[in-house]
Amino acid sequence: MIGQGLPIYVALEPVDMRFGYERLGGVVRERMQAEPRSKALFVFVGKRGHTMKVLTWDGTGVIVVHKKLDAGKFELPKATRVGAEHVIVSDAIFEVIYKGVATAPKKTRRRVH
Repeated sequence: MIGQGLPIYVALEPVDMRFGYERLGGVVRERMQAEPRSKALFVFVGKRGHTMKVLTWDGTGVIVVHKKLDAGKFELPKATRVGAEHVIVSDAIFEVIYKGVATAPKKTRRRVH
Protein backbone atom coordinates (compact mmCIF):
# COMPACT_ATOMS: atom_id res chain seq x y z
CA MET A 1 0.00 0.00 0.00
CA ILE A 2 2.65 2.52 1.01
CA GLY A 3 5.21 2.74 -1.79
CA GLN A 4 8.86 2.05 -1.23
CA GLY A 5 11.70 3.89 -2.91
CA LEU A 6 9.86 7.22 -2.78
CA PRO A 7 11.15 10.35 -1.05
CA ILE A 8 9.68 10.45 2.46
CA TYR A 9 9.11 13.85 4.06
CA VAL A 10 8.37 13.79 7.80
CA ALA A 11 6.84 16.92 9.35
CA LEU A 12 8.54 17.72 12.65
CA GLU A 13 5.69 19.80 14.08
CA PRO A 14 2.36 18.20 15.06
CA VAL A 15 -0.58 18.62 12.71
CA ASP A 16 -4.30 18.71 13.51
CA MET A 17 -5.49 15.19 12.69
CA ARG A 18 -8.84 16.57 11.58
CA PHE A 19 -7.08 17.86 8.45
CA GLY A 20 -8.06 16.12 5.23
CA TYR A 21 -6.07 15.81 2.01
CA GLU A 22 -6.67 19.45 0.96
CA ARG A 23 -5.34 20.98 4.21
CA LEU A 24 -2.48 18.48 4.41
CA GLY A 25 -1.61 19.34 0.81
CA GLY A 26 -1.45 22.99 1.85
CA VAL A 27 0.95 22.07 4.66
CA VAL A 28 3.11 20.21 2.13
CA ARG A 29 3.27 23.27 -0.12
CA GLU A 30 3.82 25.85 2.63
CA ARG A 31 6.08 24.08 5.12
CA MET A 32 7.80 21.42 3.03
CA GLN A 33 8.10 23.43 -0.18
CA ALA A 34 6.98 20.36 -2.16
CA GLU A 35 4.10 19.42 -4.43
CA PRO A 36 1.58 17.03 -2.80
CA ARG A 37 0.81 15.46 -6.17
CA SER A 38 4.35 14.23 -6.60
CA LYS A 39 5.66 10.72 -6.19
CA ALA A 40 6.54 11.09 -2.49
CA LEU A 41 5.20 10.29 0.96
CA PHE A 42 4.35 13.12 3.34
CA VAL A 43 4.12 12.04 6.97
CA PHE A 44 2.30 13.93 9.73
CA VAL A 45 1.86 13.08 13.40
CA GLY A 46 -0.83 14.48 15.70
CA LYS A 47 -0.33 16.57 18.80
CA ARG A 48 -0.58 13.63 21.21
CA GLY A 49 1.82 11.58 19.11
CA HIS A 50 -0.29 8.44 18.74
CA THR A 51 -1.91 9.21 15.38
CA MET A 52 -0.29 9.56 11.98
CA LYS A 53 -1.45 10.50 8.51
CA VAL A 54 0.53 9.77 5.37
CA LEU A 55 -0.34 11.68 2.21
CA THR A 56 0.74 10.38 -1.19
CA TRP A 57 -0.32 10.41 -4.82
CA ASP A 58 -0.50 7.28 -6.98
CA GLY A 59 -0.74 8.97 -10.37
CA THR A 60 -4.54 8.88 -10.46
CA GLY A 61 -5.50 10.39 -7.11
CA VAL A 62 -4.51 11.37 -3.61
CA ILE A 63 -4.27 8.71 -0.90
CA VAL A 64 -4.43 9.44 2.83
CA VAL A 65 -3.46 6.66 5.23
CA HIS A 66 -4.51 7.24 8.84
CA LYS A 67 -2.96 5.14 11.62
CA LYS A 68 -3.62 5.23 15.36
CA LEU A 69 -1.36 3.27 17.69
CA ASP A 70 -3.00 1.10 20.35
CA ALA A 71 -0.19 2.01 22.74
CA GLY A 72 2.82 4.29 22.70
CA LYS A 73 3.71 7.21 20.46
CA PHE A 74 5.33 7.73 17.11
CA GLU A 75 8.91 8.88 17.58
CA LEU A 76 10.02 11.42 15.03
CA PRO A 77 13.63 11.96 13.97
CA LYS A 78 15.51 15.03 15.10
CA ALA A 79 15.85 18.07 12.85
CA THR A 80 18.96 17.99 10.67
CA ARG A 81 19.31 21.77 10.77
CA VAL A 82 18.13 24.58 13.02
CA GLY A 83 14.63 25.75 12.13
CA ALA A 84 13.84 22.74 9.94
CA GLU A 85 10.13 21.97 9.69
CA HIS A 86 10.63 18.56 8.10
CA VAL A 87 13.25 15.91 7.42
CA ILE A 88 13.64 13.46 4.58
CA VAL A 89 14.11 9.87 5.78
CA SER A 90 14.93 6.48 4.26
CA ASP A 91 12.47 3.62 3.83
CA ALA A 92 14.07 1.84 6.81
CA ILE A 93 13.67 4.85 9.13
CA PHE A 94 10.08 5.37 7.98
CA GLU A 95 9.28 1.72 8.68
CA VAL A 96 10.53 2.11 12.26
CA ILE A 97 8.51 5.31 12.74
CA TYR A 98 5.38 3.79 11.14
CA LYS A 99 5.49 0.72 13.37
CA GLY A 100 5.67 2.89 16.47
CA VAL A 101 8.94 1.33 17.56
CA ALA A 102 10.62 3.15 20.45
CA THR A 103 14.15 4.09 19.43
CA ALA A 104 15.30 5.63 22.71
CA PRO A 105 15.22 3.91 26.08
CA LYS A 106 12.39 5.04 28.32
CA LYS A 107 13.39 7.41 31.08
CA THR A 108 12.57 5.99 34.46
CA ARG A 109 12.27 7.80 37.71
CA ARG A 110 14.64 6.78 40.41
CA ARG A 111 12.83 6.15 43.61
CA VAL A 112 14.27 7.95 46.59
CA HIS A 113 13.93 6.12 49.91
